[in-house]
Amino acid sequence: MNPKSYPNHRVYLETLRRMSSEQRLRKALELSDLARQLFVHGLRRRFPSLSRDEFHQLLLDRLDKCHNRIY
Repeated sequence: MNPKSYPNHRVYLETLRRMSSEQRLRKALELSDLARQLFVHGLRRRFPSLSRDEFHQLLLDRLDKCHNRIY
């Protein structure tokens, strides 16, 4: 990683090191929830005409594709 590309990376790592395990877990869960919200919002914007049930099925189908699998 090029330090010039991420000038605040060192500060970010120091901040993480100062956090307790519980705080880091809480932050990871917050970021996971934010990612999910953004995914749902973006999908809804792409498919605004779907009914609630159709959208829910589309969401489940897309989420199913997100998991890494070994076949």
